[in-house]
Amino acid sequence: MANNVQKAKTISLRDYGITHSNIHYQLSSDELHDETLAKDMGQESSLGALAVNTGEFTGRSPQDRFIVRDEITEDKVWWGDINIPFEPEKFDQLYDKVIQYLNDKELYVRDCYACADTAYRTNIRVINEYPWSNMFVHNMFLRPDEKGLDGFEPEWTVVNAPGFRADAKVDGTRQHNFAILNFTKKVALVAGTGYTGEIKKGIFSALNFILPVFGNTLPMHCSANVGALGDTALFFGLSGTGKTTLSTDPNRKLIGDDEHGWTPQNTVFNFEGGCYAKVINLSQESEPEIYGAIKRGAILENVIMDDQGNIDFGDASITENTRMSYPIYHIENIQVPSVAENVKNIFFLTADAFGVLPPISKLTPAQAAYHFISGYTAKVAGTEAGVIEPQPSFSACFGAPFMPLHPTKYAEMLSRKMKEAGVDVWLINTGWTGGPYGVGTRMKLKYTRAMISAALSGQLGLYSYDTYHIHSVFGVAQPRECPGVPTSVLSPRATWNNDEAYYKTAFKLSNAFRENFKKFEAYANEEIRRGGPQRYAF
Repeated sequence: MANNVQKAKTISLRDYGITHSNIHYQLSSDELHDETLAKDMGQESSLGALAVNTGEFTGRSPQDRFIVRDEITEDKVWWGDINIPFEPEKFDQLYDKVIQYLNDKELYVRDCYACADTAYRTNIRVINEYPWSNMFVHNMFLRPDEKGLDGFEPEWTVVNAPGFRADAKVDGTRQHNFAILNFTKKVALVAGTGYTGEIKKGIFSALNFILPVFGNTLPMHCSANVGALGDTALFFGLSGTGKTTLSTDPNRKLIGDDEHGWTPQNTVFNFEGGCYAKVINLSQESEPEIYGAIKRGAILENVIMDDQGNIDFGDASITENTRMSYPIYHIENIQVPSVAENVKNIFFLTADAFGVLPPISKLTPAQAAYHFISGYTAKVAGTEAGVIEPQPSFSACFGAPFMPLHPTKYAEMLSRKMKEAGVDVWLINTGWTGGPYGVGTRMKLKYTRAMISAALSGQLGLYSYDTYHIHSVFGVAQPRECPGVPTSVLSPRATWNNDEAYYKTAFKLSNAFRENFKKFEAYANEEIRRGGPQRYAF
């Protein structure tokens, strides 16, 4: 029966309360591309990729993300401004309203799964209102073959209704859009927003709870690649720090660009089947692998095109957060399956708009735990309303909005795994040099690539006074020399040519680190607390 269902490309959703039969099941990427064009919901770019506009929301809405408070989550979730509780009764009422809304819509359904390691495979059914949302699901989750669909039983369900609008006063939401996780019913309910990232982040937030609580496996918001000798590197970083760009390396096989698990057996596996890259200012010269992924089967979000479908990657008039989703096989040099072992290097990426952090520095275990818990990057002028100068931005574990447990839980797991594996941990500043944003310039990508290559190959050498300098404010060890990088670039202070201004700004940032860490101090041991900057200055 399952094979007949797949061949007929239809499926019954009566168990979900959807009784009509206008349902498209498991359409191919090409079919969804054409369906989107036929419904005038997108355009085809000159490179063949589908271009869509996600509407009101061009990014996630963290204040509208909820977790149902129940017996499973009550005593385990770190409740607060990030993990906002939602009552089970309100969820049931809202779910019924969304199902009623979808009951007379043409729908697109896909069975897929997360976690490339078969021991952790999680089957997922996604019900979409829009064809291009379903195409996004095809790109971003793992794709079962025909045999894998035979007898497919979903463990989790995603219900996605961008056109539905909640009544906040009645439904218990903050406004008309929402993303809610229900661990008892194993449902992710996403509505009121067309931004596709909410779909994948819902499932991955669920895994970030399930894997450590029930599987003793560390979930990580990071990208990963593996070298010819089998050495694995992990890249942690918030949006805009270069996670996707730097892990997509022609000399190393890509494991994945955003979400991974690190098992008790010390293997690393990708959660996903695709990549979701920022494309603002993308160029073929600087990022040829990602640019080459722009072809039929990929989806461009909120980009500006001319009448001939030519893309202006520098145009941020809709949003700075222009994106592209594509199946991982659009990248030529990939690890198949997306599983590796032997983690040797971890990189924490930050776009320091203050221009005071070294472009590369080596961290002690205590500093690694401190910076992981802190999850620093910076906002620059123009990225958000009211931001007129650089502002520090901290997101615990480099992904707080997706982490249901207390950040120290993930930090303890990471610290233990780092010690067991004997990894080197590096802090990489992909942000500004020669001064803060507006004065200095963005670190050249070729320099950052050279520094990472040197770290991966062992060319930065063992720590000693002759080879490393200890930063006088942050206490991190910065190499004195690096192949392919001018020595002057390695010292952020030297690039400023103004010691007083540099140290004033450096202490301003160090104070921000210390203030942010106060909320974690009660949970962190003395060793971790001493991993950060040790002095205030005013």
